[in-house]
Amino acid sequence: MFVQQLSQIVKQKCIAMSALTFNDRLLKMSDVLEYFALSLTKNREDAQDLLQETMVKAITYQDKYTPNTNFKAWLHTIMKNTFINQYRKQKRAN
Repeated sequence: MFVQQLSQIVKQKCIAMSALTFNDRLLKMSDVLEYFALSLTKNREDAQDLLQETMVKAITYQDKYTPNTNFKAWLHTIMKNTFINQYRKQKRAN
């Protein structure tokens, strides 16, 4: 019983550590993502909104990220798709 509890605690610590690592990598990419967002939106406020939305989605779907793959490309894809979806939504509204 004790061994099972200890094993479960170790697994939880490993998961928490990977979440910390994920968040650290995400924060380190924020400057690159901000520049990319600005290139898409051509507007600083819209770029900040896009960056925030991208970071929220990345954190929400971090379980979908495959470790040891291109993290930067994964984030850029989220941002690009978010931008396209927002553009389409805006077009339909007009």
